[in-house]
Amino acid sequence: MSIVHKIGRRKTSVARVYVKPGTGNISVNGKDAKEYFCTDVLVYKVNQPFLLTETTGQYDVKINVFGGGITGQAEAIRLGLSRALCEINEENRAILKPHGLLTRDARMVERKKPGQKKARKKFQFSKR
Repeated sequence: MSIVHKIGRRKTSVARVYVKPGTGNISVNGKDAKEYFCTDVLVYKVNQPFLLTETTGQYDVKINVFGGGITGQAEAIRLGLSRALCEINEENRAILKPHGLLTRDARMVERKKPGQKKARKKFQFSKR
């Protein structure tokens, strides 16, 4: 099997994921995943597709991610990894789909409107 390349997106983050057989190294923008994502929750989100498909330590992953914050980046990586694992083995689809890992989360930040303080918040109304 050669290198599998997939893209994952979340909010304004875009992650390019390259998966190849290996020993389980995950590098994000040249750093180790545990070093890049400082909290355990985000590291868990990145590893979730491997944990569900029981393929932990079987693949080396190289990830380029940009845009957004670290939570959006972690979820973009999770989508890219899930897509890559489905291309490697089609049986993984039945495992990942019920957990919602193959669905692109389309929620984005609502834009600020003119004449308002934020997207929905208005300026204080004064009758007099």
